[in-house]
Amino acid sequence: MNLLFILDPLEHLKTEKDTSLAIMWEAASRGHTLYIAMQHDLFLRGDMAKIIAQKFAFTEQTYSLGEAVEFSPAAFDAIIMRKDPPFDNEYLYSTYLLEIAANQGARVYNNPVAIRGWNEKLSVTRFPQFAPKFLVTANNGLIREFLATHQDIVVKPLDGMGGSSIFRLTFSDPNISVILETITQFGTRTVMAQHYLPAILQGDKRIIVIDGEPLPYALARIPKAGETRGNLAAGGTGVAQPLSERDWEIATTVGKVLKAEGLFLVGLDVIGAHLTEINVTSPTGMVEIAKQTDCKPARVFMDALESQ
Repeated sequence: MNLLFILDPLEHLKTEKDTSLAIMWEAASRGHTLYIAMQHDLFLRGDMAKIIAQKFAFTEQTYSLGEAVEFSPAAFDAIIMRKDPPFDNEYLYSTYLLEIAANQGARVYNNPVAIRGWNEKLSVTRFPQFAPKFLVTANNGLIREFLATHQDIVVKPLDGMGGSSIFRLTFSDPNISVILETITQFGTRTVMAQHYLPAILQGDKRIIVIDGEPLPYALARIPKAGETRGNLAAGGTGVAQPLSERDWEIATTVGKVLKAEGLFLVGLDVIGAHLTEINVTSPTGMVEIAKQTDCKPARVFMDALESQ
């Protein structure tokens, strides 16, 4: 197959742990031809979607790149969108362009319409039986009421990633006003407040779901001492562990819906017994799971992609 990966700039990828590169390595080992492009290589000429891409090959030391060539997106057997958040306007425009490409015959993973429709924080509202108590608002007064009810909460922007701009608030915190003013930009930005889950100390579990099926291991991201966030980008330690019975219940229930929506590769974030986020843009964690267990996520991904 000819596979096109839409990535962040290669120099920004951490080669020792990057999920996209792990998938690409597995694909190359199976004889597939790889191409790469950046977000802004996708464009419209008139009403036709086009993309400028380069052939990519692994070498003994690093990699080699071919000449930049213009293609019709439908020329590829699969386009794998792996651009990292934040989900800003440029990311939004990319989903529109990919939707046009898909309507012209391109096979895009994940479905760009679903990426656009599944905000990674708000999507937990589709599964209230699994979500913690939460509030979504820009109104600081409502957040204060929520805090008074639950005493211990976290607040986070709807477009963040890697644990950025997540604050834990207790009812006795002397900085409540400034934190709420900052995160809501004085009541002009909508955020999510969630009841704080003490189980975060045992890890914020990333469960990878591929074509509707969860991997048998989660990556528990355990916060460093004195830290509320378990995200690896915030200094957390990733420990692979088998899914619990509750993890299986969450992942299989959610996975059926994800598959129906065309969300092929998704990362579920689970703290204790609760689903806290659904990551549909560029979920990670494959390399850590592969290193610590007998599960090979990139192999599972390619098996599923080849069966499409």
